Amino acid sequence: MDPIYKAVGFDMDGTFMDTAVDYEKLACATFDTLTGLGVPGGVIVRGGSSEAENGIGWLKACGRHRDADEVKSLVSERCTEIEMENVGLAKPFEGSLEVLKRLVSLGYKVGILTRGGRRYAVSVLGGAGVLDSFDAVVARDDFPEEEAKPSPKAMEHLADAMGVAPAEVLFLGDSLIDWLTARDSGSGFYGVLTGGFDAEDWKNAGRDIPVIDGVRSLLGMLD
Repeated sequence: MDPIYKAVGFDMDGTFMDTAVDYEKLACATFDTLTGLGVPGGVIVRGGSSEAENGIGWLKACGRHRDADEVKSLVSERCTEIEMENVGLAKPFEGSLEVLKRLVSLGYKVGILTRGGRRYAVSVLGGAGVLDSFDAVVARDDFPEEEAKPSPKAMEHLADAMGVAPAEVLFLGDSLIDWLTARDSGSGFYGVLTGGFDAEDWKNAGRDIPVIDGVRSLLGMLD
């Protein structure tokens, strides 16, 4: 481990924890929320940051400003409902608990930075008996949506909660969203193979991103 690092941050799903979130259903949360409010499906551009904005614009044009103001909170609530469906199936990846214990014993700060909601994150980590072992947990709905991953603000919030600078954090994640968050905040990064990206996916990203098998690989770096 580079001595510059004073803290280690982990993405939760697919990195520290093996979870069973229905991501296909999660991807439809914004669309389903908007159509549930009466927004015609044809005016919603699926995917991306503009999906909610198009629906919000339609509601405002119809004079439904109260509904428009509630869209983002309703979507977040729907996402949490979906995340909570299989929360009982979550378990730490092999070696995660050993790494956590070793990092703490060596004096590193440790944190979780997740796109999951606060209620979901607390349930997953609490169920695994590790919630109190982390110095900080930053979830999707702890701050404004635009400050969640992949915004570098997300890492700044995690680093601040751990009492270090972003450049002093080594972050582990299983997706490009995690890498972008680390890169744009100046944090170190390792991609892992336990989640959404396999070795070929990381290679095809074409950015020379360092990759390890999983969280357990840190054990060899800490000896």
